[in-house]
Amino acid sequence: MVAVVLTRHGGPDALEVRTDVPTPALAEHEVLVAVAAAGMNNTDVWSREGSYGTAGDPDSVGGWRGMPLHFPRIQGGDIVGTVVAVGRGVEDSRLGQRVLVDSALYDGPGPHANAVGLLGSERDGGFAQFVAVEAQHAHDMTTSPLTDQQLAALPIAYGTAVGMLERAELAPGERILITGASGGVGMALVQLAAARGCHTVAITTEAKREQLLAAGASQVLLRDSVPSRELDAPVDVVADVVGGSGFPDLIDALAEGGRLVTAGAIAGPRIEIDVRRLYLHSRRLIGSAMWTPSHFDRLVQDAREGTFTPVIAESFPLTEIAAAQREFEKKQFVGKFVLTAPSPTGG
Repeated sequence: MVAVVLTRHGGPDALEVRTDVPTPALAEHEVLVAVAAAGMNNTDVWSREGSYGTAGDPDSVGGWRGMPLHFPRIQGGDIVGTVVAVGRGVEDSRLGQRVLVDSALYDGPGPHANAVGLLGSERDGGFAQFVAVEAQHAHDMTTSPLTDQQLAALPIAYGTAVGMLERAELAPGERILITGASGGVGMALVQLAAARGCHTVAITTEAKREQLLAAGASQVLLRDSVPSRELDAPVDVVADVVGGSGFPDLIDALAEGGRLVTAGAIAGPRIEIDVRRLYLHSRRLIGSAMWTPSHFDRLVQDAREGTFTPVIAESFPLTEIAAAQREFEKKQFVGKFVLTAPSPTGG
């Protein structure tokens, strides 16, 4: 099959497009998915670069969660496609289903299991013509009005966003401040919070203001603003994917008893805060890594009903992944980049 293989940590030249990669063999309770589209995320770039570091050395080269990546690896955790084969223990009725894949690898069974791994990182993912996944994590999308590309935008960005909002216990009518709002997770947060009936304040650039308002933001602040001074009222929740020097002010933007949920550090992982700004105001600081099965089930239901429409910034053929990642790293877009896989009959 055609697949993009990551051979080492490095730049886009560490990605090799190969045409002779064996099609994955199926284990018990697995299905083989012919990939139609695969979304691109920051984690694909950071894992390629080895930019995650470790708890003891934030600047060291490492994969997601600080664990080493094993090469060669097929990346890609956002996967939508068609079930073309089933393993032992899976009903033949699954054949032909259009599916959205939950890319999390969980630490156990049950609706509240923790995600401790990811397709495309700890196990081969969807930057290929075919991928093998657990049948229970391939969700039927037959009734969804969303296109393959729109569905492929969902798992990591929207799954992460759902996890953040659920852990922050965002309730209808509350006020939420969202950083990095033009990126994949940020845009997902805007759309999901708006769908819950919340007053949504998005932080972005002037060039992207109108697109965020169109996506559901109630208000836009510019990236260099100081939210605690410029908001007309404190917010109940801050959803942050940026980190960096602006993080302490996000705490000050919270109302009494407010919650700050963090799931990213694109502006820097190391910060200094005054903990009194937390405990004297009964504020909570929440870390959110990905999602639980229960969170993903909520996303699946939204996708089946077409509750929102993911914003697709650009689409590339899978074989042009290096060019796509170079363009992705410029951050001059709103929404998601999606890769389309070659047809199995043509590849």
